[in-house]
Amino acid sequence: MPRGGRSFQDKLKKVVTTYNFPAIVEADEDRWFAYCPPLLEQGGSTWGYTPQEALRNLEDVVRLVVESLIAHGDPVPKADAGSAEVAESHVAVTV
Repeated sequence: MPRGGRSFQDKLKKVVTTYNFPAIVEADEDRWFAYCPPLLEQGGSTWGYTPQEALRNLEDVVRLVVESLIAHGDPVPKADAGSAEVAESHVAVTV
């Protein structure tokens, strides 16, 4: 064992977690609004010209929000069991 107490392989190991969130996509005039209810207060919303684009953009936003929460030591909100029932889709991010 090296002097630092951890081997090179141990330092390379990284714990990853997959977070699953409900995603709501709604028409808004000439665009589509997408948001993640559990992360809305932290900025978990975006838009796109199509529902698919809005959902892709939301995946990026959710990943950034979750990474920021983790980096700052803040808890990652859990999805409400009831919110999944009204969600059109889900966004899963692995960080």
